[in-house]
Amino acid sequence: MCRLSVNINKLATIRNARGGNNPDLVQWAKNIQSYGAHGITIHPRPDERHVRRADVYALKEVVHTEFNIEGYPSDDFMNMVIEVKPDQVTLVPDPPEVLTSNAGWDAKKKSELLKDKINRLRDAGIRSSIFMETDLRQIEALEAILPDRIELYTESYAKTQSINGRGNVSEFAKAASMARDMGMGINAGHDLDLHNLQVFVKHIPFLNEVSIGHALICDALVYGMENTVQMYLNKLR
Repeated sequence: MCRLSVNINKLATIRNARGGNNPDLVQWAKNIQSYGAHGITIHPRPDERHVRRADVYALKEVVHTEFNIEGYPSDDFMNMVIEVKPDQVTLVPDPPEVLTSNAGWDAKKKSELLKDKINRLRDAGIRSSIFMETDLRQIEALEAILPDRIELYTESYAKTQSINGRGNVSEFAKAASMARDMGMGINAGHDLDLHNLQVFVKHIPFLNEVSIGHALICDALVYGMENTVQMYLNKLR
């Protein structure tokens, strides 16, 4: 079964909008794990507009499933994750000013940068993953880098699936198969939801993990968090 990691950035956004500690990010991480999620994902950014640096350290103490930290591999970010030692670090190519992740890595141009950062993670005993699109030439370029996993950036699939019910999942399946043949595990994330998740997983049955935040938190406003986590787990089954 593909594993579900819940991205709790949106809960931090709600907290920061009002100040104080409501919702309590640490308590919600505990709750979400107790509801059956296989992991917790966060994406701290330099401006701390949602997850704060202090949250990273606090969450490390309570995440007993899998802790996945996403971010751009600046020196500050790398020093933090190597100190915290989460189970997985997902490297994304986001500059600080972007609203959300909006592209995969250019593995051909950034090969040396990625190789250096992945080696640092490997030396620290942390599983690495890098955010990638479906360009097979870019996947092929990973042979010089060899992260432990890739995370497929699924926005284009989600858009086409919502428009006409026929998402371009075959492109993702080809990229995933190539990466798997090169020895990498496969994660996926971005705009996956209750309507498009099952089809995606069906076409990539060897998918290791999906990371879902915005859609899941929005669904929780309607169905409640515990019920929503179970609904997503049922889609993965």
